[in-house]
Amino acid sequence: MTDRQGPVIPLSTMVPEEIAVAALPDDDRIWVPQAPDVWFRPLMFNTVTGQWCNLLKVTASGIVSRHRHPGVVFGYVIKGKWRYHEHDWVAEAGHFVYEPPGEIHTLAVPPDCDEMITFFNITGAMAYVDDNGVQIGYEDTFTKIDMCRAHYTENGLGADYVNRFIR
Repeated sequence: MTDRQGPVIPLSTMVPEEIAVAALPDDDRIWVPQAPDVWFRPLMFNTVTGQWCNLLKVTASGIVSRHRHPGVVFGYVIKGKWRYHEHDWVAEAGHFVYEPPGEIHTLAVPPDCDEMITFFNITGAMAYVDDNGVQIGYEDTFTKIDMCRAHYTENGLGADYVNRFIR
């Protein structure tokens, strides 16, 4: 079928395939190391909008990172608890968190928590900063994909394993 402007493309070929995966995997190789005692489990990488969704798992108390985001971040605590040094609240299992764009915050897991797992939906990059707010590193959808490819290659899942999360 065609119209005056050319062939009609069925909508089904333009819509990315859905993703339905168990958030907490049976295979620990899916967790990608990010820092000592810190891992992430990819759920979705959107290479068009720069959005990514993942689980963050931390198995030691202390500061995880000091960072800011140019876009909004939504979080939902699945297990354990954490806080930002810049605020007086504690996010515990069952809590929803909204992070406004641009704010610098220092994520820390308290000493009485031996494991924290939080779902994060991040739009845009994550800029790591030092105590003076100077950027010292960053992550985005593409660096996260690269981390996954390297990890999955090394642990036998294969570099293409990450493709199931890319949209």
